[in-house]
Amino acid sequence: MTGKSRYLQPFNFLADILLFNIAFISATWLKFNMLEPPLEQDAYTMLWIFSNLAWVIVAISIKPHTFHRTQRVAKVLRGYAYSIVWHGMAISTFVVGIKFGRVSREFLLNLYLIWTPLLFVTKIIGIYLMRMYRRQGFSYKNVVVLGYGPLAIEIRKFFRVHPEYGFRFLGFFDDTSKEMYVEGQLKDFKAFALEKDVNEVYCCIPYINYELIRELIDWGESHMIKVKLITDFRGFASKGITLDRYDEIPVLDVSPVPLDDQQNQFIKRGFDIAFSFSVILLLMSWLTPLMALIIKLESKGPVFFKQKRTGKDGRSFWCYKFRSMAVNSDSDAKQATKGDMRVTKVGSFIRKTSIDELPQFFNVFLGSMSVVGPRPHMLRHTEEYSQKVEKFMARHLVKPGITGLAQARGYRGETENDPYAMKGRVKLDRFYVNNWSMWFDVQIILDTVLGIINGDEKAY
Repeated sequence: MTGKSRYLQPFNFLADILLFNIAFISATWLKFNMLEPPLEQDAYTMLWIFSNLAWVIVAISIKPHTFHRTQRVAKVLRGYAYSIVWHGMAISTFVVGIKFGRVSREFLLNLYLIWTPLLFVTKIIGIYLMRMYRRQGFSYKNVVVLGYGPLAIEIRKFFRVHPEYGFRFLGFFDDTSKEMYVEGQLKDFKAFALEKDVNEVYCCIPYINYELIRELIDWGESHMIKVKLITDFRGFASKGITLDRYDEIPVLDVSPVPLDDQQNQFIKRGFDIAFSFSVILLLMSWLTPLMALIIKLESKGPVFFKQKRTGKDGRSFWCYKFRSMAVNSDSDAKQATKGDMRVTKVGSFIRKTSIDELPQFFNVFLGSMSVVGPRPHMLRHTEEYSQKVEKFMARHLVKPGITGLAQARGYRGETENDPYAMKGRVKLDRFYVNNWSMWFDVQIILDTVLGIINGDEKAY
């Protein structure tokens, strides 16, 4: 039997709402030992209505429930994690911003602590049960491959090795090959597809011509058969390939990075705004006047040191720090070195503790920097190292950060007299650019904090 899983996405959507309401009821019982809160019932009723509505909006926007049969479990869970984060931000805005009644923070904490693992565990179990079901021969799709060659053989191997995805391979069609699994010539495919109830046809671009593909696409739409194109990009050293459209022209991007995706950009920017605003409000509001007084008492000059640095896409921006050196003419050309006479006593302390970097949270809030990213270099160093270090400019595909993977792993401080240090830094920066995730950012922040607590001999 073939199964087109047409009801799976609506079922997932409704199941997600049901799981949220189970979590809501459980959190209410855990907090109040009853199904209805004894106080402020109107507030919790409004919260219940709003939170359900918020999930519907988030789910329609991000679509975590619309995963396909070959999608990895980790990617499915990541989609749900993003959705939960956005839902939590919406609820926080409702509770804190609108201030409708007094909603218990303990209740909200319980809600998300119950809902998140309940949702994740349910999805994991559901995916594996569905794969076991398909492995037994149910809910499958009949598939055919047009064109015969090494790429066609690879896709057939994928279908055979992964029965849990539910693809039933019926054969190849090719005008030249007489191999065992070739059912006939290309002209025989249409009759075969109608007779055998084919659901999907895979066209190997190297082996069949463009005009036939166009004809098959039109024919497939008329007969409810999906036509998919496969070609071989395995020789490219890239993490993945994305498809863009320039009007009606499809363009393949063979060097995408995670932060090219708008959803990831929104998540990272939202985190940057929330994190930098918290630091500015809770720390910089009282630390800045204190630092201004201390810096002014020791040496003449401005409280803040500003310098042009290289930002995203190679554009320059003003980077701010607490001034840690006596005013000098070499600040835009010469890095600080061990025992540097330009560094003041206060400057030595704030550099070792990274307090001098805190004004960069204003850069983050305004959008020229991120909390985590490759550290920005002086313009002269960017020009110099772009000529010396291979793929140096690739680190500028994302916003520079207050901290980064290279700094968290010990590549901090002077690099002018150590070319290997710069190469190591660039290698880690490129790894970060190509493998970004929100959880990666959190890990780097934690590693940075631990590094500051333990002390860094390169911080001078």
